Amino acid sequence: MSGESDKRKASIVQRIIRHGKKGIKGAKAKQFEALVGTYLANVPQTDLESYGAANLSRLIVGHLCFAERRKSNAALVRVFNPTEKDHGYRPGHTVVEIAHANMPFLVDSVVAEVNRHGLTAHLIIHPIIKTIRDKSGKLTGLLGPGRSDSGAVAESFMHIELTELAESRHAGLRKNIERVLGDVRAAVQDWRAMLEQMSDVIEELVVEPKGANPEDAQEVREFLRWIHDNHFTFLGFREYDLEGAGKNIKFSKNKASGLGVLRNPNATAFNLEGRDANLTPDIRRFLTKPSLVLVTKADRRSTVHRSVPLDIIDVKKIDASGKVVGHRIFVGLFTSVAYNKSPRDIPLLRRRLTKVIEAAGFDRSSHDGKALTNILETFPRDELFQASDTNLFDTAMGILHLQERQRVALFVRADMFRRFLSCLVFVPRESYNSDVGRAIRDILRDAFNGQEAEYQSRIDDSPLARIHYTITTNVENSMLDRVDKIEAQIAEAARSWADKLSSTLIENHGEAAGLELMVRYGKAFGPGYQARYLPHEIDGDIVEIERILKHAGIGMNLYRPAEAAPDEVRFKLYHFDHPVPLSDVLPVFEHLGFRVIDEAGPHEVDLSGAGRGKLIIHNFGLRSSSGAGIDLDAIRENFHQTFEQVWNGEVESDGFNALVACAGLAPREVMVLRAMCKYLLQARIPFSQTYMEQTLIANPGIAGDIVSMFAIIFNPVTCHEAKTKAPRIKRRILKTLEAVESADQDRIVRRYLNLLESMLRTNFYQTDTNGGTKAYFSFKINSQNIDELPLPKPFREIFVYSPRVEGVHLRFGYVARGGLRWSDRREDFRTEILGLVKAQQVKNAVIVPVGSKGGFVVKCPPAAGGREAFQEEGINCYKTFISGLLDITDNIKGPKIIPPKDTVRRDDDDPYLVVAADKGTATFSDIANGVSIEYGHWLGDAFASGGSQGYDHKKMGITARGGWESVKRHFREMGTNIQSEDFTVVGIGDMAGDVFGNGMLLSKHIKLLGAFNHMHIFVDPNPDPAKTWIERKRLFDTPGTSWADYNTKLMSKGGAIYSRKSKSLDLSAEIRQCFGITKKSITPDELMGHLL
Repeated sequence: MSGESDKRKASIVQRIIRHGKKGIKGAKAKQFEALVGTYLANVPQTDLESYGAANLSRLIVGHLCFAERRKSNAALVRVFNPTEKDHGYRPGHTVVEIAHANMPFLVDSVVAEVNRHGLTAHLIIHPIIKTIRDKSGKLTGLLGPGRSDSGAVAESFMHIELTELAESRHAGLRKNIERVLGDVRAAVQDWRAMLEQMSDVIEELVVEPKGANPEDAQEVREFLRWIHDNHFTFLGFREYDLEGAGKNIKFSKNKASGLGVLRNPNATAFNLEGRDANLTPDIRRFLTKPSLVLVTKADRRSTVHRSVPLDIIDVKKIDASGKVVGHRIFVGLFTSVAYNKSPRDIPLLRRRLTKVIEAAGFDRSSHDGKALTNILETFPRDELFQASDTNLFDTAMGILHLQERQRVALFVRADMFRRFLSCLVFVPRESYNSDVGRAIRDILRDAFNGQEAEYQSRIDDSPLARIHYTITTNVENSMLDRVDKIEAQIAEAARSWADKLSSTLIENHGEAAGLELMVRYGKAFGPGYQARYLPHEIDGDIVEIERILKHAGIGMNLYRPAEAAPDEVRFKLYHFDHPVPLSDVLPVFEHLGFRVIDEAGPHEVDLSGAGRGKLIIHNFGLRSSSGAGIDLDAIRENFHQTFEQVWNGEVESDGFNALVACAGLAPREVMVLRAMCKYLLQARIPFSQTYMEQTLIANPGIAGDIVSMFAIIFNPVTCHEAKTKAPRIKRRILKTLEAVESADQDRIVRRYLNLLESMLRTNFYQTDTNGGTKAYFSFKINSQNIDELPLPKPFREIFVYSPRVEGVHLRFGYVARGGLRWSDRREDFRTEILGLVKAQQVKNAVIVPVGSKGGFVVKCPPAAGGREAFQEEGINCYKTFISGLLDITDNIKGPKIIPPKDTVRRDDDDPYLVVAADKGTATFSDIANGVSIEYGHWLGDAFASGGSQGYDHKKMGITARGGWESVKRHFREMGTNIQSEDFTVVGIGDMAGDVFGNGMLLSKHIKLLGAFNHMHIFVDPNPDPAKTWIERKRLFDTPGTSWADYNTKLMSKGGAIYSRKSKSLDLSAEIRQCFGITKKSITPDELMGHLL
């Protein structure tokens, strides 16, 4: 300890003394002061600091008071849970406190007993205290460090903090600790007597028993002297008498002879005691055989020093006639020196080693001789003592033949008294770890009906690891007949994960491909994944990973483990780079009709061996939301398709997806029902999408029949059967509907049927240029037949649906023309379009009797990329919308009408489809005409009015210039010439627009005070007409601009451009004055109100 640490610890001790002396006086205070330094001498400084001086002072005072009175041969033990109220401190642990005469083994033995109860010791304080007590045992004095007194004795104080126990367990723990302390006292107090007993035995053997081999007797004497010489910790002794002969032999204890832990007449060392009638012939032969000594294990574990089975030294007592008349049993523990010493230096063992080597016939200096010697040198020491010569020879030779071979071997020896089996297991070193060790333990314990199983492993530079197992059991001869079978089980358990995976890959893919996969994936999966999944499962992972490496995208596997309930499955998701947030996938599973009950992972897979970075595997536990059983084979493929298409944005994630599982529909079949729902919502059906989803999920048979009816009618392959089969399916739907109690659900199903029967054409069975299905779905409707459709009802309409865009085109006659609008009214764009076509009919009544209008909404506008990205997505959606219209429109070639390919027509020829520009699509005419030309449509670039081959609304400014004439006249009537006099303007739009953009350039005297579009609010309280006209002209001539691109340096003082997404807007004094606003901060909507 450094000088600084000494000072800090001394400071803590002084604080503890000050705290403690506040509550005690007189002699007790002096005792406390003398105790503190010694009590805490070996406690780490960090523990002292974390515990706190006040708490430690109360702890020590409590221990001192507890030890107030103790008789010399007694143990004071208490077990309690300290509380602030009763003890002044609360460590959150159960405390064991002991005061005991100091002697060896106390701390080791108590801690071993604590561990036997499955408890963890969090803090151990065990000072040796010099105490002075009076005759009654009362504590009268304590000696601090460096002090002495002839009347002082050493006492062991122990404070042990354990895992907190319920008070109901305190008494049992205290009783067991008191028993252990009693054993320690007995062993220590009788230690010298036991040594004397061993000395007497050695002295007795100086005279060789009759019939004994002189060399054997000499070796036994040397062994017992070696034992006596600090190589054995003597813990107990007892003599046993042997009387009678043959089957009548009696093995009985001499009760008065017991010493140490065998003092108690009821204490046993062998399970032979009291079994006279049940002694086997083998045991009777051992008991009476005139061999001098036996080294074995006791039936009980040591309660002193180490919690291991006691070692037994059994020295037989032989009378003058050479007959065995008794046994002297010494119990204890071989010391660490005995285990570390070479067996060539240990009497008895050295002779056994020599016998084995001589029996093998090897020269000690030969390779095999040296190898055999090393085997015996490193052989488990207990086995060298306990195994018979024959067993030792057979096992050692078996190990010798095993050397350098990478295989598993099992050697089993039965204990002489049939109490346990000793199992030596050898496995390849690279395959061994603690998990393998435990697995082999379980195999042996199960195979041999073991009550207990212990093991020790030895791993050195040998290619094989050795594990020695001791299985406590009632040994039967038949057990040894199963060794080969058990060895095979161990071999399987000891195979490394890599070995098992390699075998699986070769078996499933062939040797060449399997080995190649092993090179790529052998180190790809982490230890956690290896521990959780079997090689055949990981082979499935590898197959899926290989697939996505070739085809990109994500990998999936919906499967059911053997232990899963009927309503449970698991889903593996494979994808590159980073884990998926749970919040992203939970809604997808819920929409598919499943609840996530757990997640294993995510696990990272290193694909550097496959030439990629990392891949993530998620494994979700799923349970059916309805509780119904899951037909995995029926839904697996559709589930995979739906999840992948949702992931890729090709399918919407909503409640309709639950029909994949409950109705067995494919994702494209579900799209039919979803698109019909979307149309019905636009047709102002008084039910939400969620309610329509729930209706179909609650009636999966009806959902399936609607899809089947759709297919019978519109599939070109089956449409010839529509006249007979479609009515049959409808009748079945209506029959099922009779059992539906909800009037609302009945109404929803009937609206679906009405819409289906009103459909005239669909592109559902058409294919794209690659032969695949189209990513969008359009259908043509006889609007006159649609129930409850808002008036006026169009002649025909086409609805286009995809996850990215929805749109509708309303026509009020065979020959009708009208613009297509980019709408921002996602919830009711059909209502907007219907309103436009009403106005068109009034406006154009003199020109044409009927018109048409269309519109679309962008469903997934890009979150980043600004106006350019937004515009690009709008154009793509517009092209999809145009394609959906043309897909189901007839074409003309010469005098012939050409129907669309793979399309069932339930109406007459209908080739007339002409469109025009509208809000948001003023510059899209060329785009529409380009799609028309791609389709080979008969109108070609005349399909959409305007464009590069026609006139450009924006470029010519027709609408704005016409409107401007009205503005000029309006001002002229008020006596103002707006072409020569400055005037103020507030507008709606931006300079990229056709009408607004042209209009704001028709006079150089415009003072534009404010304007707003769907993104920004522009405010310039005192603009310079000339400068601002030039800036507006720049924006007008620059494609894709917005108010955000306006040069704010040209704005007057206080001017600003605000985002409509802002929660509140801070207004300058100039803006407030210009518009008469009193608030300094208002919302975007409030500001727009002031502008207008």
